[in-house]
Amino acid sequence: MAQLPSITYPETKKVDTIDDYHGTKIADPYRWLEDDNSAETKAWVNAENKVTQTYLSAIPFRNEIKKRLEVLWNYPKSGAPVKHGNYFYFYKNDGLQNQAVLYRSATLGGTPEVFIDPNKLSAAGTTALGSTSFSKDGKYVAYLLSKAGSDWQEGFVMDVETKEIRPDKLEWVKFSGLSWKGNGFYYSRYDKPDEQGKLSGKNEFQQVYYHQLGDPQDKDVLIYVDKAHPLRNAGVSVTEDERFLLLYTTEGTSGREVWYRDLQNPAQKEFALLVKGFDYEPGVIDNDGGKLLVLTNHGAPNYKVVLIDPANPAEANWKTIVPEKKDALQDVGNAGGKLFLSYLKDAATKVYQYDYSGQLEHEITLPGIGTAGGFNGKKEDKELFYTYTSFVVPPAVYKYEIGSGTSTLFNKAEVKFNPDEYETRQVFFTSKDGARVPMFLSAKKGVKKDGNNPVLIYGYGGFNIPQTPAFSISNLYFMEQGGIYAVVVLRGGSEYGEAWHKAGMLDKKQNVFNDFIGAAEYLVKTKYTNPTKIAIRGGSNGGLLVGACMTQRPELFKVALPAVGVMDMLRFQKFTIGWAWAVEYGSSDDADQFKYLVKYSPLHNLKPGTSYPATLITTADHDDRVVPAHSFKFAATLQACNAGPNPTLIRIETQAGHGAGKPTSKLIEEATDIWAFTLYNLGMKK
Repeated sequence: MAQLPSITYPETKKVDTIDDYHGTKIADPYRWLEDDNSAETKAWVNAENKVTQTYLSAIPFRNEIKKRLEVLWNYPKSGAPVKHGNYFYFYKNDGLQNQAVLYRSATLGGTPEVFIDPNKLSAAGTTALGSTSFSKDGKYVAYLLSKAGSDWQEGFVMDVETKEIRPDKLEWVKFSGLSWKGNGFYYSRYDKPDEQGKLSGKNEFQQVYYHQLGDPQDKDVLIYVDKAHPLRNAGVSVTEDERFLLLYTTEGTSGREVWYRDLQNPAQKEFALLVKGFDYEPGVIDNDGGKLLVLTNHGAPNYKVVLIDPANPAEANWKTIVPEKKDALQDVGNAGGKLFLSYLKDAATKVYQYDYSGQLEHEITLPGIGTAGGFNGKKEDKELFYTYTSFVVPPAVYKYEIGSGTSTLFNKAEVKFNPDEYETRQVFFTSKDGARVPMFLSAKKGVKKDGNNPVLIYGYGGFNIPQTPAFSISNLYFMEQGGIYAVVVLRGGSEYGEAWHKAGMLDKKQNVFNDFIGAAEYLVKTKYTNPTKIAIRGGSNGGLLVGACMTQRPELFKVALPAVGVMDMLRFQKFTIGWAWAVEYGSSDDADQFKYLVKYSPLHNLKPGTSYPATLITTADHDDRVVPAHSFKFAATLQACNAGPNPTLIRIETQAGHGAGKPTSKLIEEATDIWAFTLYNLGMKK
């Protein structure tokens, strides 16, 4: 193994900042790194990046990794087609394009033409196309663009036939859908932020507006704002027949309240309450005449479908259409006048077709144990297109005939590898408190249980988000090198319904870390690997996961890869949309919640004189979801505390954000650095 040059970390000054949390004094010596606009912070970022790049550039096989990743990445990637007006629309990336291009064709499988190409909107490919929404007649499309990875978006409107961009322009849009009604559409926005704080300031008072085509934004009609509750988000949608306007309000990432207006009733000028918040997760699927089909976990932790009469919305009057089942219902789509219910059975997709009365018509036969999605369309549709993927199966698009319930392959990705040489197996282990936890293990066939296999363990474990089988070129590279890619189905997700989610949130969050640690212990005990061969990885809430586990059990892991992580659990609520996570984590503003947060907050559990795993922290200068200060302060503290020989580095991407819309070139560069660091420190390459 080539010896890399010794590392001299930048000097990071400390300040005498001490906070009092309910009588407990907590020092925050790197508070100054929270100011992302200061010259001092920018100088620190440059110094840290220089140290990191010097280390990575000395790894002799780094360029070899990049070349292989470029070969693997370079294949056409096509999404499922969707019909709007006279055209079929679909996304496609030819291989190494920075952003996928939106194409259209007049006939299914016909010669496509470019409709929107975001690659032409910035030289570096850092402008990304977000939501698109077509008018009911298919004549116009409204779409959102984001720049450099920020959550802030701008809205535009295009004439579909001429591809002429209209003068309409919307600014300061964030966390918004686009929903058409008549000659305009609804969207959500915030007031213009202060220039200094636009990437870190708290987002408050989200408002819903109606934009009439051709009007300047200052003429948009305010539909809703809650002046009494600045920390509530709001968004609206319109049913397909344009009868009901639905308003959703939230106090965070869990819990929702639903209001409605019957637009056929001229006497109803104001929104009326349909489902009271915020203890459950109701969502309107569609209307059936004057009544509304709703997906809910009220009285059904695994979710059910009910019919609600807006005139009599009390729970006692709800009619159950599809009752709760043993498996957790994740989503309900509708197309062709049918309902498509997607369940998870041990984190793999099962899909069933029902009529609107709740009569089961078909189980959709999927190619294997994997993830399928895209079961949506219009009422007149006779067919729809869905995507299927798994850990070692690249995404494929299937055409589904709604009448017969049959699927046929429409297109599949041709990746430069042989999937028959790889396999995924699902195992179960027992966590610390006795919970049965699933884990997917993907690798080349013929893995020997000799205790010496390099393993990368990935997890998320939060916000009711499931971790289901999905193909990744980057992870395929690790498997090519003889690694085992392990995905743990942690508590905090939705894989087994709301009970599974609640078992990993608030004061139960330690369960998530115990599950992840338990996965590593299981892999060691069953002779898959040993602690010198284990890398752990996660992003955002998963970055918190990695930070918590490496501070709680540093000897169990050789490499830690926390990405855009929530590392300061005492101050996350003070930045951008962080306040919305308090329903999931709790908040240090609450004395009781502070007690459990400080016990696992990664930043506050780094201990001087400890030998920590080789760590490569990744973040970005335009991350306005989890502000980079989390990673900055964690890196500075880790470098000061680490007493062992392992490197503790931070890689700070420029002109990038939390991850969405990141251009292919940056994805490949980042993957190159992560795998070079990981393979070198696991001893997989010399």
